[in-house]
Amino acid sequence: MKKLWNRYSYAIILLVLSLFTTFILVCQLDRLDDDALMKITINEGDSLWQIAEEFSEEHKLTSKEFVKWVESKNGISGDRIYPGDELVIPIIQKKEKGTEVASSQSK
Repeated sequence: MKKLWNRYSYAIILLVLSLFTTFILVCQLDRLDDDALMKITINEGDSLWQIAEEFSEEHKLTSKEFVKWVESKNGISGDRIYPGDELVIPIIQKKEKGTEVASSQSK
């Protein structure tokens, strides 16, 4: 065991540090993704395409990419949403002094 450590100690240390750094970066990216999400409640007559257009200035996706993202992250398929459903959408929430936007109603 000691020969193994003496021979490969630099490689082992580099591997451990790489794994640790990767873990930290993944945790940071997950946290950043959560900051760029908003929960909305679906109203009668809403569609994912309308919501994509309504929030088009607040995300950097095409309407098609937006709809695919919302479908995959919310576990829905085929643009099937119903009034009262709550969906998570990818936009940057704006924070004002002392208040935070927690959820919003779509038109």
